[in-house]
Amino acid sequence: MTTVSTKEFWFVVGSQHLYGEEALSEVKADAQQMTDALNKSGVLPYPLVLQDLAVSADKITSIMKEVNYRDEVAGVITWMHTFSPAKMWIRGTKLLQKPLLHLATQYNESIPWATIDMDFMNLNQAAHGDREYGFINARLNKQNKVVVGYWERPEVQKQIAEWMDAAVAYNESFNIKVARFGDNMRNVGVTEGDKVEAQIQFGWTVDYFGIGDLVTYVNAVTEAEIDALFAEYAELYDFDYGTYSKEAWEASVKVQASYEIALKRFLDNGGYNAFTSNFEDLYGMKQLPGLAVQRLMAQGYGFAGEGDWKTAALDRLLKVMSHNQNTGFMEDYTYELAAGQEAILQSHMLEVDPSLASNKPKILVSPLGIGDREDPARLVFDGKAGEGMVVSMADFGTHYKLLINEVEAFEPTVPAPKLPVARVLWKVKPNFQDGVKAWIENGGGHHTVVSLNLTTDQIVAYAKLVGLEYVIIR
Repeated sequence: MTTVSTKEFWFVVGSQHLYGEEALSEVKADAQQMTDALNKSGVLPYPLVLQDLAVSADKITSIMKEVNYRDEVAGVITWMHTFSPAKMWIRGTKLLQKPLLHLATQYNESIPWATIDMDFMNLNQAAHGDREYGFINARLNKQNKVVVGYWERPEVQKQIAEWMDAAVAYNESFNIKVARFGDNMRNVGVTEGDKVEAQIQFGWTVDYFGIGDLVTYVNAVTEAEIDALFAEYAELYDFDYGTYSKEAWEASVKVQASYEIALKRFLDNGGYNAFTSNFEDLYGMKQLPGLAVQRLMAQGYGFAGEGDWKTAALDRLLKVMSHNQNTGFMEDYTYELAAGQEAILQSHMLEVDPSLASNKPKILVSPLGIGDREDPARLVFDGKAGEGMVVSMADFGTHYKLLINEVEAFEPTVPAPKLPVARVLWKVKPNFQDGVKAWIENGGGHHTVVSLNLTTDQIVAYAKLVGLEYVIIR
């Protein structure tokens, strides 16, 4: 996967000096034990680093300033071990510019009725502290995540882990750079958008390049580089020669190999981690990039067709959030309307993300029918089954809006021998009629990003952090 810088999360535990140094020592020891256990659980995708106890406004403010300054710190997890007066948190919390999770838990799971006294009550009053701390976050409109439950339980740790992935994606959102090779597809509405507002709100940088800029890179690729990559294809995929001679078939595939090498080199040299192409803008290209694009998506680059930079950036964002697992660019194509079997066939002209493949992909060469170029090579496969969600970003002129539809993907059971592209099938929730209607009425686009690994809550957590309007269809 294209690199994501090493991240960690700071664990900040609230208390106060009122209870004395002996009590604070016990709070610190409990917090350290909790930190060590969470890190050893194997559930959290990023390490948790315990900080000094948050016992004063100055200390809290200092910690939050340092969080903002340290690039490796993706966010803060707070826990109120005791009662921590909320006015101490105001300045630091207002200054905090990174994601915040309030872990509403307690060191001990059960109340020790046989021994409980006021010393225990004062030391273990998370229920008291949670409400004081929660009030100030609500008043500051912090849009923080709240996870409730005993910290050793797997379901609680899973919620923390999922939020960590969303928080890292939020931080990486400001590092998304999209290279557009050509402009948007002519006369198409949903691929348009305000790039300046996207950079202000989401941190996305979107740069245009003429297709000739890429052609220069293609022409510089050597035969030795192409042959080496072709050999890698032979190891990973089945070859389907169809009606082509072996020589003609290999020549077509090697064109895509040259495109893959050139695209990756271009993107990496410019620090880009997402890109678009457009079949209406191929001057100097023999083929529309297909196999090349699929291979780069599998490596973690965001992509969308027809110049749709919004979806390309969204694809990269969700790939970071999902660790590039079962997540990719998609397009609504054809309905299945048989009673009781309603579904949507998802595909694209060429560029379906192989991270969604349920079977070993094969390389196929076939005419494209649009773009007026040579027959391009592409990976063909069937999509995986699983519960997931599909998202689309729309620019309404006054604001951006995110559409989220929960779906159930399923593996095709009927062969499609004449379909020369990969296919993914899913049923929309709550049902076909209501789901499709809600999507259309809310302005959801035909270009989307689907993930069978992420949850709606993770997408909502990101949307809240960037002040993005969202609609959930479930």
